[in-house]
Amino acid sequence: MRIHLCGLFLLSLLLFTCQNAPSAKGELRNEKSSLSDSEDDRAALCITKLMDAMGGEEKWNDLKYVSWTFFGSRHLVWDKVNNRVRIESPKDSSTYLINIDELSGRYAYNNSEILDEELLSEKIERGKSIWMNDMYWLFMPFKLKDEGVSVKYMRRDTTLKGEKSEVLQLTFSEVGDTPQNKYEIYVDQSDNLIKQWDFYEENTQNEPNRQWPWDNYNDFNGLLLSSNRSDNGGPSNVRVYEALDEKVFASFEEFAFY
Repeated sequence: MRIHLCGLFLLSLLLFTCQNAPSAKGELRNEKSSLSDSEDDRAALCITKLMDAMGGEEKWNDLKYVSWTFFGSRHLVWDKVNNRVRIESPKDSSTYLINIDELSGRYAYNNSEILDEELLSEKIERGKSIWMNDMYWLFMPFKLKDEGVSVKYMRRDTTLKGEKSEVLQLTFSEVGDTPQNKYEIYVDQSDNLIKQWDFYEENTQNEPNRQWPWDNYNDFNGLLLSSNRSDNGGPSNVRVYEALDEKVFASFEEFAFY
């Protein structure tokens, strides 16, 4: 993947982090899941309980529009139905309006739209990578059955906070921007929710490069999402919408994220 957690410095985290992810429009792709191929019944059971605890597949599929802030540095609005995204990055004065499936859209820098085709193409690719990364930090639990994702039951363990958990390992095959990464997620035995995820820069490593909480769940119309986490990292300011004006994804007019 182009977006990396490789440097593992906070600055690189704010720019690009773990992006092994998404299928178009974010559907659960049970029919193509590598989990089915693995025949790992314990992992399958953990994922089923996890999905149910977070509201279930129906609530995930019902999600239409969502906005959030990533590490306090940029803001996103995702049209999950049509797979379009608006990204505003005040730090580098950039606004992206992208159709993820078509790899088309618009880009503005310092309130001036970029029309050069080659530069615009580069910015659209970068915007897609930003979206993949930032979306994964919020919706990873719903991406466990995506094609190219292998899930393996590892052990029982405790989180850094002492929560007794079932640990699942995620590895990747020809998917996302950094398929060499590996993750371990800790599913709490008491409520079946993820409470921690560990990042391995290389899937051959035995020790993680970083460990983060995945906590502070909030209910969004029956869908539980982890935001405003206890380490002040990742996604915050999450909002969901039933409808949004078309100009959110077509115009550089300001969008009210707060």
